Formats: sequence, C-alpha cells, structure tokens
Amino acid sequence: MSHAGEPTWVAQLAQRLEPLSTAWEPSGAGQAAAVLALLSLADAPDLVLTMRAADLAHHAGQISLPGGRREPGDRAPSDTALRETYEEIDLPPAQVRPIGQMCPRELAVSANLVVPVVGVWSGQEAIAVDGHEVESIIRWPVSLLAAPGHRLMAHHPIGGHGPAWQIDDLFLWGFTGYLVDALLRLAGWEQDWDKDHIVEVPARFRKP
Repeated sequence: MSHAGEPTWVAQLAQRLEPLSTAWEPSGAGQAAAVLALLSLADAPDLVLTMRAADLAHHAGQISLPGGRREPGDRAPSDTALRETYEEIDLPPAQVRPIGQMCPRELAVSANLVVPVVGVWSGQEAIAVDGHEVESIIRWPVSLLAAPGHRLMAHHPIGGHGPAWQIDDLFLWGFTGYLVDALLRLAGWEQDWDKDHIVEVPARFRKP
C-alpha cells in the first residue's frame, strides 16, 4: 500500500517483494533469523548498514544489515528484524514500516535460515550503536551502492566469488553483499558493472 507523499520507488519496490509473512515458517535444521534492509524515505534513499563488533563469534568486523536470530516472542520475521534493529541501533519498531520481504537465504557459517525484510523510515530519527554487537553505523546512499565504480567481485582465499563493494576503506561482501545485490536488482537501481573485476577479500573483513 502506498502512502501519500512517499517517493514513487516505495510502492514500486513493494510490488516486487514477497508479502510480509504473518508467522514463521518451519526452518528445518537451521536457526530462524531475519535481517532488515532499512531504506530512508527520500527520492534519493540511503541504506542502513552496521559494522559488527570485532569480538563477536561470527562475522566479526564485517559490514551487515541489522538482524539476528528469532526469539520466542517473535511471531513473524518482521518482528525479529524490528526487534534486532532496535537492539542494535536504537531505532524503535514504531519508526519503521516493513513493506515486504525477499526470499529466505541460508547462512551456512552460523547455521541460520535468514528472512530479509525490507522496511522504510523517515531517516531523521537519531540512531546509535548498542556498544556490544555493533561498532558503528553506516548509511550509504543507494546511488553510491549502484555506482559501477564501487562494485566488484570478491574472492575468498578458500574459494568462491560474490558481489562486493569497495567504498573508501570499507569492504562489503559475503551474505550481506548478496542481499544488497538482490535488493538493487529488485528495485531497478542496478547499473551495469564489471563482474570480471575480481579482488581478494581484505583480511580485516574476512573473519569467520
């Protein structure tokens, strides 16, 4: 459903997403989890990402979307995504409007089956790190993420390639890279980029 005064891309993206689940589906052997792709309500939106703390058990020091595993009180993936976002960047759930979700994806390293929820917010409320899981908050304009000059393919020393971004001294890749790549494509923001430009993942960003 579109809201008066919102940028046209919001309704267009919502139509291309899966409807929000009203309950968790059985997740099989994996742990149920959800992340939030949080976009600001602007003609030129930005995407909220987090730099994970360096001492975490999984994906330490990497760039990610806010999110985490389901807890008993979470009735649906959006509940998990909004709760985790509040815990990590202090943004109350009431300030976020989920507009749909993407296909669940398996995150093998931490044995999670992750539902990516897409939401919008004003972009004006103050947000802050929790000091435990998150080291810092990154807000990258979608136009920057779509720019071909920042896009490349990442290669991990143990094998495998995937979409990545090099922006200043930061490197986005891995599971979150796949999600951001899919989001840009769904929204119609993707531009042609050089998929033959392959670089090694910097050691700082490849902790398991």
